[in-house]
Amino acid sequence: MPHIHLKIAAGQSEENKQKLADLFTKVITENTENPDEAVSVAIEDIQKEDWKDAVYDKEIKPNIESLYKKPGYSFDE
Repeated sequence: MPHIHLKIAAGQSEENKQKLADLFTKVITENTENPDEAVSVAIEDIQKEDWKDAVYDKEIKPNIESLYKKPGYSFDE
């Protein structure tokens, strides 16, 4: 039962969010043995000025080695 929780910089339209959810669902169902009904997608808006504290420092940086796709940016100097 795949569940995706996407955190995204605030400002995307509801239409774009729905397109993302539909695309994630399509990719999952085409590449796993899960039907459409098994997939759920949540999209959470994060203000850009909060990204470092809310996402990067708490979720990305501590888990960088286990990420399948690492970001091309860093807040580290």
